[in-house]
Amino acid sequence: MTLLRYDPPMQPYLRILYRDDDIVVVDKPSGLLSVPGKEPQHYDSLYTRLLLVLPTARVVHRLDMATSGIVLFALNKPAQAAIQRQFERRTVQKSYRAQVYCMPPAQAGYIDLPMRCDWPNRPRQMLDLVLGKSSQTAYRVLHTNAVGAVLALTPITGRSHQLRVHMQALGTPICGDKFYAEGEAFTAAPRLLLHAETLQFTHPSSGALLRFECAAEF
Repeated sequence: MTLLRYDPPMQPYLRILYRDDDIVVVDKPSGLLSVPGKEPQHYDSLYTRLLLVLPTARVVHRLDMATSGIVLFALNKPAQAAIQRQFERRTVQKSYRAQVYCMPPAQAGYIDLPMRCDWPNRPRQMLDLVLGKSSQTAYRVLHTNAVGAVLALTPITGRSHQLRVHMQALGTPICGDKFYAEGEAFTAAPRLLLHAETLQFTHPSSGALLRFECAAEF
């Protein structure tokens, strides 16, 4: 597989998919933080870029730096609280697309493996059948290729690095994953091939069911 140079878009890149008085939906590129880090060199993020054009924006959820795709922000405090309640109650529906290395054991499946932080090696996470928090992921094969398979992933819970750890546990690490893929699985792609493709939730003011989709570049 030929490797291509990958550089995350620089400022002022910001792709807004939808906006109204209460919410804004943005497509995050891989390689950009969702929110700023503590160090000055980590100030640039999707959130800080959004504040330049929408100064009332409030964080609702986030994606890993290496993951691309849909991120939802609120534009006022009541909207933020209403949407965060949906995430807490697990009524928000999300799906991801991932290119994995090798083939999963079945065309579809359900992974139920508890996880916790690997403290000496954070931000890495790890499986722990005793102390780990309940973590579930559903997967489905969309198609196969020379590297392995492209999967649709549905996280039932929302643990940090959940999809990445569960795919590694399945024996099909996500291509380009610097934390959980090794050898050819890591070098098969110049970035983590994980993309937040769909997001469905209830509008905080109107109560309408909204569904957004953003196609992956792989």
